[in-house]
Amino acid sequence: MPLALLALAIGAFGIGTTEFVIMGVLPQVAGEFGVSIPAAGWLVSGYALGVVIGAPILTVLGTKVSRKKMLLFLMGIFIAGNALSAAAPTFGVMLIGRVVASFAHGAFFGIGSVVAANLVAPEKKASAISLMFMGLTIANIIGVPGGTYVGQAAGWRVTFGIVALLGVIGFLGVAMLVPEQGKPEAARIRTEFAAFRNVQVWLAMAMTVLGYGGVFAAITYIAPMMTDVAGYSEGGVTWLLVLFGIGMFLGNLLGGKFADKALMPMLFATLAALAVALLLFTVTAHSQVLAAITLPIIGALGFATVPPLQKWVLDQASAAPTLASAANIGAFNLGNALAAWLGGVVIAAGYGYTSPNWVGAVLAGTALLLSFLAAFLDRRSRAHAPSAAPAPAEPVAAQH
Repeated sequence: MPLALLALAIGAFGIGTTEFVIMGVLPQVAGEFGVSIPAAGWLVSGYALGVVIGAPILTVLGTKVSRKKMLLFLMGIFIAGNALSAAAPTFGVMLIGRVVASFAHGAFFGIGSVVAANLVAPEKKASAISLMFMGLTIANIIGVPGGTYVGQAAGWRVTFGIVALLGVIGFLGVAMLVPEQGKPEAARIRTEFAAFRNVQVWLAMAMTVLGYGGVFAAITYIAPMMTDVAGYSEGGVTWLLVLFGIGMFLGNLLGGKFADKALMPMLFATLAALAVALLLFTVTAHSQVLAAITLPIIGALGFATVPPLQKWVLDQASAAPTLASAANIGAFNLGNALAAWLGGVVIAAGYGYTSPNWVGAVLAGTALLLSFLAAFLDRRSRAHAPSAAPAPAEPVAAQH
């Protein structure tokens, strides 16, 4: 695999840290600003909604410059947003900082997915994408637990200051290692939007919203769930996040490996198992041992869906993948926002800190049903396709 994938993984590490570290310090942030836990959950939902809005806009604007220059610009936005969060005098300003940082997220992963896929042979695309996303999963093993520990020991503002420095490292990595791939043609913008006429692209994004949203329903409120229900100390939450991150790391690798071999069967298996694991978490969250076992399983199953879903979108929008790829990253975060909001609703309604788990199980189960529909429509489309035409003059491998 090309060394440039390491640079993309470095950027993903910083972005992954800021996305997830807020869960570990949510009680501290809520306490300093004097807001409730469900209200503080808007720092998760606001970030996720910022990704949804920023991904397509910045991706379209990115057609005016080379992909490398756009990646550098996005890392600059990321640095500014996290610096603002670290210095925020009020909850509202911190929320603004989170949204600013989030604008970099979707476009970075969307453009980065295309760059990663273009660096390797067609049969290795999902693996290349998973290697880029490995930075995000490693963030959940090192960055998020480390940031949580620092936030609890020295204050959450120090955590976000460190995250801003991670953005600087990511900027330098992209500048030094990612090759220029040229500027996308401006005329392709209309073609990029035309990809959304394919119902399979919408189904893939719906599966993304619901499937990964199921994970976020549980993980958004993991700190109060583990301290108030399982009986862990605040320090124990740090190590639980390490276990969750290890699960994500392994799930990402397995998802990339098996998506290249059997994409839809991989989705069927992981979504079904994820729904069951989330449902069981409503019970295992009451036990320290069982909670510590369940968390990495949820992380692995949830993130095993990322490479296959991203590859499915790239395959379905192969003629114009950039915007569809970024939109699917936005779909991940729309699921995060939806799940965080729904989790806050059921907690505020008095159902307890474990109630987001069954909300997540319902979301994952619905994603499984949509995956069956997508597979059925794909088989029907192939069955009714006209007989193969004479081989085209240009090789298929040239398409991406």
